[in-house]
Amino acid sequence: MDATAVAPGDDTRTDSPEAGPSGEPSTVQPPPSARHVPPTAGPAAPAVTAAAPTVTAAAPTAPTATAAAGVPGPSVSPAPAAGAGADPVVPAQAARRGAGRPVEPAQRQPYARPVITELRLSAFGRHRSAAFPLGPVTLFAGPSGSGKSQVLAAYEALAGLGSGATLETVFPDPGARIPDGALPDAQRRRGFRIGCTVDGPAGPARLELAVQAEPALRIVGERLSQDGQILFATALRDPGRRSVQASWLTGGAVGVTRAPLPDDRLGTALLPLRVAGSTAGQRQVLAAAEQTVVALRSVFACDPRPDRMRAPVPPGEGRLLGDCANLADVLRRTRHECGTRHALLAQAARTGCAGPVAGLEVRATAGGAVTAVLDRGPGSPATELARLGSGELRFLAVALVLLTGPGVLDMDPAAELLSARQALTVLADGLDRGLDGNQAAELLRLSLLSCGRGHVRLVAAVGEGTAAAARRLDGVSVVDLSP
Repeated sequence: MDATAVAPGDDTRTDSPEAGPSGEPSTVQPPPSARHVPPTAGPAAPAVTAAAPTVTAAAPTAPTATAAAGVPGPSVSPAPAAGAGADPVVPAQAARRGAGRPVEPAQRQPYARPVITELRLSAFGRHRSAAFPLGPVTLFAGPSGSGKSQVLAAYEALAGLGSGATLETVFPDPGARIPDGALPDAQRRRGFRIGCTVDGPAGPARLELAVQAEPALRIVGERLSQDGQILFATALRDPGRRSVQASWLTGGAVGVTRAPLPDDRLGTALLPLRVAGSTAGQRQVLAAAEQTVVALRSVFACDPRPDRMRAPVPPGEGRLLGDCANLADVLRRTRHECGTRHALLAQAARTGCAGPVAGLEVRATAGGAVTAVLDRGPGSPATELARLGSGELRFLAVALVLLTGPGVLDMDPAAELLSARQALTVLADGLDRGLDGNQAAELLRLSLLSCGRGHVRLVAAVGEGTAAAARRLDGVSVVDLSP
């Protein structure tokens, strides 16, 4: 039965290994090793024979949106994997030229926690088939317009999709992500590609996503692969339906399972609800998918807004918002629940805030709201947040994020693993915005302190001054972007 006959609400169906998927829309075929590599455990079974994701779903004669823009698709070869404590090869231009030697599989150290070790962008803003290795602390530097914010936006979009958000939510203005001058295909379609490599206990897995931005926003291709074997893939068969045909490795007597999935959500995030895990092939798919979802959901995008942080706030759950507007309420919580981290934050405030700082306190106002103050020591009046400079407020907020965990942040981490087995990734666009040299240096010190334990990772965009200081530090990777 042709895939276009499967309605979005139809039940899951299975096909025999001999049948294979029919009517693939893409002109790109996977390499032979990706078509016939059996799973690492259990009975031999064929891999899912799905084409690489493309942003077009027309017949082979129609050019893809990325091809129309003159952009090659993302590579399907496994990316070099760094050890748990190793730094990636930088700058990014060196990665594009193939600099650096891949680490042999026998030499790779497995990651104890699922983490994203590489981000890939193709026909996304200024980026053309770019691959960015990510380490414990990765800073993106470059002049204005070089694409730093676009990198973090792509990362945040993937994280949102991994958390179950729709495509429209993570890309409210998808047309802005299409490269300038990109030409549509014969059906007037344009789009972009994003992808990542997630490493962890299950080994490195590659996720590729092809997004059609015009004329309608939809996912037209998705692929999850491991060791060159395609575990899960989707393809748009019928542009008139808001669904894609998905196929994933089953193993055993039935090699491949197929079912329709919505075209506005990440299929990998839906797999734990669709795959039973009764065969070795299904367990391999689940392990890779769950590891990917855990890494994507363990992300907190931080962009402190000093104009929203000055006023007293009502007491609440004490979970820090992305704009850090409720900083005072979170300080109230950390002061009582985690004295050690609160003391570290007060110590950092002595470097990042002007004047003497004896501690960080929280006071209740007459109306029941709370406000944070800097304790200036005996005989000196305390200073409320409203009287602090914008740089001081941004510094305190970012420092708090680096010193806390998912339980104190307004995020919904994956429930599949204990929080101790997850690594929080902090995204900070303009990490050093409005900060002086001492404040930026202190944030770098806190980043190395927190990220060195493996529980926290930092991906941020910084100015040249902070990047210059970071290049002299071991454990910090600086990716230099060219305009």
